[in-house]
Order: sequence, then structure tokens, then C-alpha cells
Amino acid sequence: MNRRFSKRLWTLAAVAAAGTLALSGCANNGGTGTDGQNGDGDNADKNYRIAFIPGISSDPFFVAMELAAQEEAKKLGIELIYQGSASDYSPQTQLPFVDGVLAQDIDALIMAPTDGDALLTSVTKAVAQGVPVITVDTTVTDQSELTAHVTGDNEDGGRKAAQTMAELIGGSGKVFVISGSPTITTDSQRVEGFTKEIEENFPDVELVGVDYAYSQPSEATTKVNAALLNNPDIKGIFAAEGNSGVGAVAALRNSNLIGEVALIGYDAYSNQVEELEQGIYSALIAQDPAEEARIALRAAVAAIEGRESDIEKLVVIPNVVMTADNLGETRKYTYAEK
Repeated sequence: MNRRFSKRLWTLAAVAAAGTLALSGCANNGGTGTDGQNGDGDNADKNYRIAFIPGISSDPFFVAMELAAQEEAKKLGIELIYQGSASDYSPQTQLPFVDGVLAQDIDALIMAPTDGDALLTSVTKAVAQGVPVITVDTTVTDQSELTAHVTGDNEDGGRKAAQTMAELIGGSGKVFVISGSPTITTDSQRVEGFTKEIEENFPDVELVGVDYAYSQPSEATTKVNAALLNNPDIKGIFAAEGNSGVGAVAALRNSNLIGEVALIGYDAYSNQVEELEQGIYSALIAQDPAEEARIALRAAVAAIEGRESDIEKLVVIPNVVMTADNLGETRKYTYAEK
């Protein structure tokens, strides 16, 4: 009998024993509530090892997620293994980290897949080893083997960006979208939400193109420069992920169009919020990566302990539109930094 299987038998036995005690005493809610506690409120060290593999560890979105995950792990009394590529957002750099933790004795895996197809085999491999998998932010194309998926409402974020864009440009004019990758679920959903909202509700807004920078700011700069050259009367640009936003800002600087072309970004990095105050960005669509991490860890612990009824299979967290006018209310959504 291997160590993992014996550990799982011990866990199930413990859960069964706890259930017997609950029947003979006072019942509790047994949930993974927002206070970060297990159902029994006991935060003693459980010797659970949970691996958390981000898309790219250096990105401020995932830094905010890491900080929240570390804090939540302490509350839950678990060992957190948080590691990922610091230089590249791709399945080629992410897969070695996933394979590495699956070769260890982990009890659950949380990851933000960099490609919905490429990371699907990792989910199957983990589940075959008896390791529950929770995806955060992005996910895999077939979610049937997942324990849960926790994400921001990306299609809604795209729609909010389109509504805000239409308002900023007076309801008519040409707009361009620069995004990360068509194979990243979050990016594709944001683009889909934006384009659908424009098509359905803003007939006088013309979408002149959608292009992809594959999370490379320099590539985004090149693509936006080309769009501005081909359409000098563009009124607005939607940068659907952080690196695309960095590149779009550079392109607008190059063309001396800061403040002349409306720029809506996604996420709320501290530098983005500063640039929003300076009038470089016209609006930002902010997510809540910290809450995604907390919910994912609580779901992982519930899965390890066999508390399936306490796991919400799909958690979608609303987005917030940040503008210079509402910063007093929305500044709290700025992503935490180390």
C-alpha cells in the first residue's frame, strides 16, 4: 500500500469518525466559509500538502494570488507548495512544474492552466493518482474531472469593457482589441464578451480588429502600432490582459495619442492604477485574484477531507470597473504586492 493511499484511507476514516461524533453532539455547518476556517473551526496542522501552480509567478495578478494563498494556508494549517515559471506564460514552461509536484506526495493540485488543451492531460494524470484538481482563473477545455473551477466573470468583464468603451467614445467610432492568446480561456471569454456586447447593443461602434500578443508587451506594441497606422481614426483600444495593456500604452506613447484614444485595460496592477490616475488608462476591469486563491484552497481541503457537499463546482467572482472618477470606492481592488 503506497503512502498516498494509506493517507487517504486515514483521512476518510477521520472524516467518518468526525461524523459519528457530530451525530452524538452538536452539529456544525461543516462548510468552507469565508472566514477561512474548516467546518470544525480547527486550524491545527493537518499535514496536507497542496501544490499551487500559477500561470506565471512574476505577474502581479499571480503575486496577489500567491500572497493570499500563503495567508490562507496558514489559517488552514496546511503546507503550500507555490511555484511556477517567472519568465514565460506558456504550457512549455508550466508543464515541468506540474509534473514535478505530481511526482511528490501532494494531496491536492491547484493550477491556472496556460493552455486549455495542453494542460488537460495533467488533470487526467493527477486524478488517476487520486489528487483532486482545482483550476483558478483559467481552466481546461474538458472540466469533467475537475473538483472545482474558480474564476472571475471574464465574459461579463468583456461586456463591461464594451459598455464603458461605448460611453467613453460617445457611442460611435472605431475600436481595436489586443489580447493575450486565443487558446487561453480567460482571454477568449473577454474578447467574446466585448465583441458580443458591441454587436448586440452598439451598432455605431466598429470593431476594426482583434489581435494577440501572447503575453509579450513588445508584441502588443507592434500590433497596436499597426492598427493605429491602418486606422488613424481609431477612438478606443481594449487591452484584454495586463501585458497587452503595457504594450498598448507604449504604442500610444509612440504615436503621441495618450489621452486622445480611450484605453481600457484588464486587471488592477498598482502601476496600472497609477496610470489610470494620470489619464493614461481611461478605465480598468479589476478582478479579485486574492479571493480566487482563498476559495480554491478551501475547496482543496474540503476535497481532501471528503466533504464534497461543501464544494461549489463553479465559482464566478464579479468584476469591477475602475475609473478616475470612482477610485475613491474602487482603489481597494488594486492587486497586493510583495
